[in-house]
Amino acid sequence: MPRKNRLERLTGGALGCMCGDALGMPVEGWTATAIRKTHGVLDRMIAGRLPAGSYTDDSQMMIAILESLAECGGRFDPADLARRFARKFQPWRGYGGRIAGVMERISAGAKWDQAGTDSFGNGGAMRVGVLGAWLAHDPDTLLRAALDQCLITHSHPRGLAGTAAQALAVGRACRLADNGLVVDQQDFIDYLVKKTSPIDAHMAGRLKAMPTLQGLEFDQAVNALTEEYACDVTAAEAVPPAIGSFIWASGGHSAKEAIILAVNLGGDTDTIGAMAGVLAGVYWGKQSLPQNWTQTLENGQDGHDRVNELCLRLCE
Repeated sequence: MPRKNRLERLTGGALGCMCGDALGMPVEGWTATAIRKTHGVLDRMIAGRLPAGSYTDDSQMMIAILESLAECGGRFDPADLARRFARKFQPWRGYGGRIAGVMERISAGAKWDQAGTDSFGNGGAMRVGVLGAWLAHDPDTLLRAALDQCLITHSHPRGLAGTAAQALAVGRACRLADNGLVVDQQDFIDYLVKKTSPIDAHMAGRLKAMPTLQGLEFDQAVNALTEEYACDVTAAEAVPPAIGSFIWASGGHSAKEAIILAVNLGGDTDTIGAMAGVLAGVYWGKQSLPQNWTQTLENGQDGHDRVNELCLRLCE
């Protein structure tokens, strides 16, 4: 892939993740109905439990993956990544309840694949998108790396399968975009079902249940996805609606609309927004993300500028 394209997609995916995360942060745990009653269609970054533009655990762990790749010369090293997860751990970002124990075990010297829990949550999937962008043109290596990074915290087959689905969806979105091809919903989902079925049949079944989305109006897409999926913290109910938001937007909409749809589904809004944001960012590129969003993003030690720098280091 030309360096410019790779940088545009990797940076787009990373910043797309942060945008979806920050947009969804203030309404995490709300229903779609509550979001609509309070905000109409939430399409702007506002303050919640954190200031406007702040990211949560989703983006913090994504940034750790980028940093590990950059420091390891583009090579994925799960042991290095596990140590970075522990060093960067800030509980106030909104981590799941079991993660503190995982980080304690890693800090105490536990092996990277022995510290996690038997969780079927979406924590592995929420952060994996940048690996999907980096390894897009080597799907077999991508799948192995995605599963390994998930094992650091989540070892349940459903959590692993959800992570695989998200990573492979990002990789496929990159390849389609690089070749100037449109997203065909049936083909896209069939590919993910085939790849995830050997890992977890339930996850594959939830992907297969994806309603037909391309051609629907915004409110119709919200209803279709929320009627099918719980949009909660489990991988099986969060990954499909994130992918669905991207598929819907690919049918004539935009990166911005993909992220807005994902967040307005309610439930685990920051994570579903982050996952849809990676997909949108890699498919449409960094320049597709609204400037008023990216300029609002947190920009401290590990903020917007740091992410740009890490992506540039990797692609050089």
